[in-house]
Amino acid sequence: MFKYLTLFVIASTLVACGQSSTMIAESGQQQSLREMLALPDHMPVPHVPDFNPLTPEKIKLGRFLFYDTRLSANETQSCSSCHLQELAFADGVETPFGSTGHALVRNSQGLANVVYHTTFTWSNDGFLELEDQLNVPIRAENPIELGVTDAFVDEVLSRFDDDAMYVEMFREAFPESNSGASINKIIFALASFVRTMISAGSPYDRYLMGDRSALTERQIKGFQLFNGEKFECFHCHGGINFSVSYRDANTSFDTIQFPFFNNGLYNVDGNGGYPVEDQGLYDLTHDPADKGLFRPQNLRNIALTGPYMHDGSIATLREVIEHYARGGRLLELGPNAGDGNLSPLKSGLIRQFDATEEEIEAVIAFLHALTDNEFVTNPKFSNPFIEPQ
Repeated sequence: MFKYLTLFVIASTLVACGQSSTMIAESGQQQSLREMLALPDHMPVPHVPDFNPLTPEKIKLGRFLFYDTRLSANETQSCSSCHLQELAFADGVETPFGSTGHALVRNSQGLANVVYHTTFTWSNDGFLELEDQLNVPIRAENPIELGVTDAFVDEVLSRFDDDAMYVEMFREAFPESNSGASINKIIFALASFVRTMISAGSPYDRYLMGDRSALTERQIKGFQLFNGEKFECFHCHGGINFSVSYRDANTSFDTIQFPFFNNGLYNVDGNGGYPVEDQGLYDLTHDPADKGLFRPQNLRNIALTGPYMHDGSIATLREVIEHYARGGRLLELGPNAGDGNLSPLKSGLIRQFDATEEEIEAVIAFLHALTDNEFVTNPKFSNPFIEPQ
């Protein structure tokens, strides 16, 4: 009995530290948003910017655009090429290739619950809304992802203006505009669709909602370890979304955190260096102290979204836990050789500890309890161009 009471207290604290909307009376607008997103009671209403309010029409348009290869310059890729629903909208590879064959250096993140993050992408402290981030895969020239550069933008937009179905969807989504398709409209619609990707039906969620049979004994033990001072996972992966990069509709702007951490994944030069192709926040700020700083990802559906880390260089959840238990990764050979445990730039939260086999298995079991099978099969997130089976 004490064990279950302890877990309930931990779970309640985890929810409370990540959100406040269940403790604050929601406005009528927030209630409407809760209904539109079909949020269960334990999930907070997310932040949605005033300049792009959610509407069913924009969500519908965004879903079609997300799966349409005509959104890439050469019509070979869509957003869904790197974000597969069955993998919680990750892609299962270390790092993907763009539509023209350019090799990308960062692992494709899962998209579940990204609406709750404070910043977007692995290490950019300037992308504070999804609309900021979406411009990159669509428009960037180096590396090219969808490749809608200035040379191709008119051609791409004409594909949607020449399609009667899209003409109608753009008109319904943006009724005050008569100008047809535009990059801004595409981005606003895609952001609206991605914001609906709420994952809240895992065994962990069912436990929070009162189903005491939803977690196994091992998963309960794993959750206790996850939130304990030995494993210390919760310092970076706390709250209802398992990331301290968090906000919801009731988060005061002056309390928002913009966390980035160096977790000792590399120590190439003995001074905390990372591989030159991606040095984290340093690539934006050029501040040596920012080398290796990346945003902590949310852990929902984490068992489906491997391989792990910003570059996909760790294959399994076991290896992730072993990396943290060691206090940083040791690479003995190759151009990136170095001992991350000795990095002078590593976060003080990454401290070596002894983990038994039983403890590692328990934490892995708990992480599997964050898998939401309803989310990865929900038809409202599926490809609208394919008839449901």
